[in-house]
Amino acid sequence: MTSGVKSSRLRWLVGVLAVVAVVTGTDASASTGSGSRSRLDAITSRGVLNVCSTGDYRPFSFRDANGNWSGVDIDMAADLATHLGVKLAFVPSTFATMATDVGVKCDVGMGGVSITLDRAKAAFFTQPYLRDGKTPITRCENTAKYQTLAQIDQSGVRVIVNPGGTNEQFDTANLHQATIVHYPDNNTIFDALLAGQADLMITDATETRYQAKQHPELCAVHPDQPFTFAEKAYLLPRGDVVFQQWVDQWLHIALNDGTYQRISAPLG
Repeated sequence: MTSGVKSSRLRWLVGVLAVVAVVTGTDASASTGSGSRSRLDAITSRGVLNVCSTGDYRPFSFRDANGNWSGVDIDMAADLATHLGVKLAFVPSTFATMATDVGVKCDVGMGGVSITLDRAKAAFFTQPYLRDGKTPITRCENTAKYQTLAQIDQSGVRVIVNPGGTNEQFDTANLHQATIVHYPDNNTIFDALLAGQADLMITDATETRYQAKQHPELCAVHPDQPFTFAEKAYLLPRGDVVFQQWVDQWLHIALNDGTYQRISAPLG
């Protein structure tokens, strides 16, 4: 073999090794989202878990006038912080911004967040912890009138919705004749429905069951057979596989050791 051929092969080998090094380094960086340091390390060093939540979606997340937080996912956040060995702090967010708030304003997004492909572009999701879907809730005397989308999407029918989330996306995509009534306060939206400001609301079946218990005049319409398929999960910063794997393991254990069943009792 001539020295020229040897030199050419050596240059080729050096080039291959350089590409491998770059790819390996890129993969390692992507696995944590911050080089070799995961947010898991940052949280334990900081001593605080920052959780984004809306505070307006009972029974998952509620913030009262005094700033006190409660709900199923608020209690789950507390359990997560306990297992991390850190304190817990909440950061107010909205359904429209939570996917981009995670990783910037907070470490985790929790509070009845539905898995969507748009949100998955901006953030990671944990494994699902609840199956759900969109279904109507209305005054009980009207349940027979609003069984199908064809019955609902009629001129003169008023459908109330909280802006910025999957409820609004569903209504916009499926209702073309009915009037969509935008209502900004999700904490009082069912009172507005009872007061006659709308005929019905289409929201997650889990919420319709819960709100029907709180307001006996309201009835969930076929919550066991919703119009759509959806799942709820927790939002995590995109790219940090180490943190995602740890939170997924915590959630997997909580779903199987009775923790989630105990905390989620209000869901019925």
